[in-house]
Amino acid sequence: MLAVIHQPQSNRFVIETSPDQAVLDYVITNPKQIDFNHTYVPFRQRGKGYAEALVEAGLNWAKEQDFEIQASCWYVKKFLEPQD
Repeated sequence: MLAVIHQPQSNRFVIETSPDQAVLDYVITNPKQIDFNHTYVPFRQRGKGYAEALVEAGLNWAKEQDFEIQASCWYVKKFLEPQD
C-alpha cells in the first residue's frame, strides 16, 4: 500500500517518490464544497498506481468531511462519473 500524506495546510495529498512528489491538489470553494483541480505524477513514476492512490485517498477524505465533491481535473473526474 502506498503512503499517501495529507497536507491540509497546502491543500494537497502527496506521495513521496524520491526525489520528486506525486501530488493531488484541491481547493475548498466554500465550507461544504471541494474541487480537486490538479493531479501530477513525475514522468519516471507513472504507471505505478500513484495517481489512483492519491485520488482514492482524497475522495475518501472529502466524503468523510461531508464535502460536495467537484473535479476540474480530468483524471479525478473519471472517478466521479458513473461506470457503464
